[in-house]
Amino acid sequence: MTKQPMETERSNPRHVLDRPLELPCGAVLKNRIAKSAMSDSLGDGAGNPTEAQGRLYQRWAEGGAAVSMIGEVQGDPRFPEKPGNLVLGAHSDTQAIQSLVNRAAINGAHLWPQLGHAGALSHLPVSRPKGPSVLDIQGLQCAAMSIEEIQELPGMYARTAGFAKNAGFTGVHVHAGHGFLLSQFLSPLFNHRDDAYGGSIEARCDIVLEIVGEVRRAVGPSFPIGIRINATDKLEGGLTEDDALEVVRLLGQTSIDLIDISGGTYFPGAKASSEGVANDGPYFLDFARRAKQVTEVPLMVTGGFDKRKQAVDAVASGTVDMVGLARAMVLNPRLAEVWLTEAGGDPDFPVFERPPKGGVTAWYTMRLTALGEDREDAFAMDPQAALKIYEERDEQRCIKWREKFSTTPN
Repeated sequence: MTKQPMETERSNPRHVLDRPLELPCGAVLKNRIAKSAMSDSLGDGAGNPTEAQGRLYQRWAEGGAAVSMIGEVQGDPRFPEKPGNLVLGAHSDTQAIQSLVNRAAINGAHLWPQLGHAGALSHLPVSRPKGPSVLDIQGLQCAAMSIEEIQELPGMYARTAGFAKNAGFTGVHVHAGHGFLLSQFLSPLFNHRDDAYGGSIEARCDIVLEIVGEVRRAVGPSFPIGIRINATDKLEGGLTEDDALEVVRLLGQTSIDLIDISGGTYFPGAKASSEGVANDGPYFLDFARRAKQVTEVPLMVTGGFDKRKQAVDAVASGTVDMVGLARAMVLNPRLAEVWLTEAGGDPDFPVFERPPKGGVTAWYTMRLTALGEDREDAFAMDPQAALKIYEERDEQRCIKWREKFSTTPN
């Protein structure tokens, strides 16, 4: 029996994943596969890119990704997620950043920095964390931001986005997920404010909408702006899916170009997005189906895509417009190219027996370093060794961070 055209399209990855996606601003992503934002920890400790970082993003561009997102990138060095992150602004080595862009924005691939502020999760050795409200729980303490500090955020994000555009990046990606500052504002578990920025989900979302508006004014109408949000905090009392849907609806009334759906937080006691759902496929497709009913903005889902068929089905069904890959593209930086061939092929994920807390993340982070240095074939660390090296490297970078940014007011 001859296949009907729609059935053929659904079954042929070339007809699904290789289709360009035009964003609302008019920019075009050449296919439906993104290297989603993850902390590569390859900055030099003073907020600048390294040779290995440039090579890493070059490899993803050469490997067929439509867009690679660098996560996370700081606009305010007082509140970094990690001391290996980039900083965009007056402190930056502009030449080094432009070199990174020139290497990685090739072959029609986009390169977007993920603009972040870690808030309550700011790295303690180099920060005095502040969030929407005072927190004092085991493993996490922070002060509350003043109304003036909150009102300064849109300008900070806008300046950072303007710097990114001038440096040659082809878009920006605002981080409002995973428990960092903007995610903290959205979550009733961490936002206890009784002013205009707390209370209802509309009020908790207000600072996010203000930031998107100011960033758009800074970069103009034709420059892509994406945003990552949580479908759920995976914490009792945190952001619910119903509230997250309202965030999607509100974002749909702005000039945002791509909504990247993920979930979970890095707060003490929170479950990882992957916990309890291993081998069950992508994590947030049910939420994306609901989100499609409340917005026309293109949607991307990040998390749990480890087989090509999952990606093909998600896009072909109309549930998502883009598929975000992170660890899968650490295992194979040419995975996008592989998935766009007739033969295909899926990555083999390692299985670790009783890894230490943080060890798996450290393993993937150290493999990123190996990719950036073109030595992944010799990479043979276990999670314990990776965690030790990762932590020692961060300690050294903290020294450089304090030397570079110690005069920055807090």
